[in-house]
This record gives sequence, structure tokens and C-alpha cells, in this order.
Amino acid sequence: MSSTHRTHRTHRHPHPHPHAPAGATRSSTSRPVRLAWALLAAFLLVWTVFEAVKHAGWVIPLALLGFVLPDLSFFVGASGPHQHGQLPAGTVRVYNPLHRPIVPIVVMAIPAALADGPGDNAAPFTFGLAWLLHIALDRSLGYGLRTADGWQR
Repeated sequence: MSSTHRTHRTHRHPHPHPHAPAGATRSSTSRPVRLAWALLAAFLLVWTVFEAVKHAGWVIPLALLGFVLPDLSFFVGASGPHQHGQLPAGTVRVYNPLHRPIVPIVVMAIPAALADGPGDNAAPFTFGLAWLLHIALDRSLGYGLRTADGWQR
């Protein structure tokens, strides 16, 4: 089997936009790494649902907000010049920080450190958990951070 044929099998979009760098429309992350992200996403999904059901109240809408928050970055600077598969530069400045796992981990850790008990930080913790779920799901599907000019890394 030729290497070209293997490339077509492993990437959903083997022909990126003509002006995009090679592999720009989908991350070039290996299958084992994407599988690890998928397993993490499955674990985080179960944990997020468990926490939302356990604590109810404001935890449920905050979990939903945490899950969609990273993609709200698509509305920032969306009118800037860009091509298919590329994010405008203004969007990238917001998209990349919101898609880094350390940010929701910090969102979860700070309230946990400051809370008097586990019930005191359920809402921000579950918010961060759902946010982390979103990132893991994106990575498992091959979507990652963007270059400064908006292409997939």
C-alpha cells in the first residue's frame, strides 16, 4: 500500500484548501493520541453528567454553558478576512486560549481551593469539567489549536 493511499485513509480531508499549509483543515494528530482524547472525553462526559445530576440547580445550566463556551469564540472577529477551513485572526486570539486544557483546569482548581466544602464549588467545578469535556471531544475528532493565521496546527 502506498504512503499516499495511507494518507487518504487516515485524514478525512486529504486535500486542504490550496492556500492552506499541508494538513491545515484537520489536525495531524495520530490515531492513538486521538483515541486517548476520546477515552478522556467519554470519562469526562460521565463525570460531568454525574456532577450535574448530583448537584442540580445552577450546576446544570453552568455545565451546558461550559460545554459550549469554547465555541462561542467563533463569534469573535468572525467577519475578518479568511478562507474555507481558516479562522479569522481575531477569532484565533480568543479560540486558542479557550481550547487549552489548562484554562478549565484552573477554573476548577481555584474555587476548589477556596471553598469550605465540596458543595460550595460544584457549579464552577462542573462548568470547568464540561469545558474540559468539550476540548477533549474536539481533540478526539481531530480539531486542535490554530496557527496565528487561523489554520489547523
